[in-house]
Amino acid sequence: MPEPSHTAVGTWSGGRWLHFGEPVQEDRLQALLRPGDGIDTLLTADAYGAGEADRVLGRSLAGVGRDTFCLIGAIGHDFYEGEREGAKGYPRFTDPRLRGPQAYADYVRMATERSLERLGVDAFDVLLLHNPDRTGYTSPAVWEALAAVRDAGLTRRLGVAPGPANGFTLDLIGCLERFGELIDWAMVILNPLEPWPGELCLAAAREHDVRLITRVVDYGGLFWDDVRPGHAFAPRDHRTFRPEGWVEAGTEKLEALRPVAEAHGLTLLQLAAQWCLAHEPVACTVPTLIQEPGGRPIEAKRAELAATPAEVVLTAGEVDAIRAAGDNTGSMTLKGAAPDHEGDPRPDRWALDGDLGDVARRWGIDPDRDLRPLTTA
Repeated sequence: MPEPSHTAVGTWSGGRWLHFGEPVQEDRLQALLRPGDGIDTLLTADAYGAGEADRVLGRSLAGVGRDTFCLIGAIGHDFYEGEREGAKGYPRFTDPRLRGPQAYADYVRMATERSLERLGVDAFDVLLLHNPDRTGYTSPAVWEALAAVRDAGLTRRLGVAPGPANGFTLDLIGCLERFGELIDWAMVILNPLEPWPGELCLAAAREHDVRLITRVVDYGGLFWDDVRPGHAFAPRDHRTFRPEGWVEAGTEKLEALRPVAEAHGLTLLQLAAQWCLAHEPVACTVPTLIQEPGGRPIEAKRAELAATPAEVVLTAGEVDAIRAAGDNTGSMTLKGAAPDHEGDPRPDRWALDGDLGDVARRWGIDPDRDLRPLTTA
């Protein structure tokens, strides 16, 4: 079975389950997800559509040789026994209202097997722990359960996918310190207009020999070059959470990057992917393919992504200059462990404790300087 390649497509593309742009018809989505034509790594999560994304991807994979594509799955949200909590989605399987640590292994095995059944395959190439809560980052019982499905042959490798929003910096690093021998891959948000805070995790990933998948490479669609100032987003579009004026500010920054892309014969999206790949240990880039109202067809975007060179063509100086142009340090409130969190812990945000303070010191991170939004620093 192949390793993840430098470009990939996820089932969150196409607007069917995560609301980015217009939802496309299933035949177009199946074609988008079918391996071939330069895209041979596919990602899915069992929670998308409560399993429906798995089924659609499974139909896309039907008849395709299993040794010709890489399949990355993700489990973590319990839509089997948990009740959806509005925009927050389904609770994590580690929610104490659902089960205790003694039942983690049974859940992980069940969720993995059911996802594989929907996909019509026998094993994942990589299985990610999807959007973990504090327990997921720290519990030996969680990672023993994941190791068990790997040892049973249901996945070749394991990984962790923090999210869905930006942050979880110290949590991810701490997780790599605890369980790095089990973790082969991690997924982080990283792109030229959002180098922060993802870059803070790179040194720890290198130290623990963990390769990175970068998502949101397209920066909410701006790098596809068909979202313009004044763009009208649908009421449920996930990008409406971004601060007012983000399209206008991002478009202005893109103009500073356009000459670099043109000098290398790259599109802006390919430049963004190349910039991510220039960061060791990034090995796979996964933008969201969005069908904008009146915009370019997602089929053209897929072809553009597939044409991204695997070998980095940017110079070190260009990588640094692009980062400086897109520097977003302190631009948002981060999720996960945060120095400005007050009150009880939430599933996606909690206080910075002593253990994570020690993690920060070991990696040269000053939480007050590096993890606070500038507006509240």
